[in-house]
Amino acid sequence: MSTFAGKTALISGGAEGIGFAIAKAMGQQGMNVVLGDIDAGQLAKAEETLTQEGIEVLTVLMDVTDPAQWQQFGAAALERFGKVHMLVNNAGVGGTPGPIEKTDVKDWAWVLDVNLMGVVHGAHAIVPLIKEHGEGGWMINVASMAGMTGIPYAGAYTATKMAVVGMSESWRLELAPANIEVSVLCPAFVRTRINLSTRNKQSSYKSDNAGSESKETSAQNSAMAKHMSDVVNAGLAPDLVGQRVVEAVKAKELYIFTHPNYRSVPQNRFKAMDEAFARAEGSELLADVLHQEMDRFI
Repeated sequence: MSTFAGKTALISGGAEGIGFAIAKAMGQQGMNVVLGDIDAGQLAKAEETLTQEGIEVLTVLMDVTDPAQWQQFGAAALERFGKVHMLVNNAGVGGTPGPIEKTDVKDWAWVLDVNLMGVVHGAHAIVPLIKEHGEGGWMINVASMAGMTGIPYAGAYTATKMAVVGMSESWRLELAPANIEVSVLCPAFVRTRINLSTRNKQSSYKSDNAGSESKETSAQNSAMAKHMSDVVNAGLAPDLVGQRVVEAVKAKELYIFTHPNYRSVPQNRFKAMDEAFARAEGSELLADVLHQEMDRFI
């Protein structure tokens, strides 16, 4: 019998893409799945598809930027299935790519509130529900390869995904005594609609200057959008990502990678860091620091 059989997973952004693929893969392992999403139409399609496959599913219309809706999400899961065992913080947006000086502040706020604070709100609301039954469970946070290296013209997206990786590392240590395994998924390009995520952009985050960009800026943005569309459409199949998540969570992996061909990306980053530490060791200014005991919490 599967480790997951009869247990319940809550998945934000679960109506399509990676979230739906994880829901499907976990459902095939015998889990009940509770999908939260801002898109009512996609939720209905997801519910129909999973039900036809014999997967127990509940759907909840929700906006991950609202803490109250997270509380309602958890309450709905408890009412239907009695317990919560897994949280998948998947909901995310790509933002609008562009140079630093032309990135809209409201767009920054949108990306931060969905990709970062959405994960924080999810943890605040759902981790206590996993803890309360004492059986342990799982938290899976969806980051990106952008959580492993800086991506030019995508500062907001990169900032949130690096933060999600760091929080996952922190929470893995914090939640281990409660027998809650924490993993962070860091895929490269997957065939989703993240490049079209503005379709669900809440009105409060829409720019007051929409439509006022210059012809040059408009052309640059169109070129970036075309490039993103091409690379996303050539990406990995979401179902494969869902299956990989099951495999990695069973193996209790912290970092879940789906693109082994990207291994050189973190290798190069950490090589540069190691070389920087070596230079610090050679600095006369830091000679007294070199032999100090490292802080215990690291």
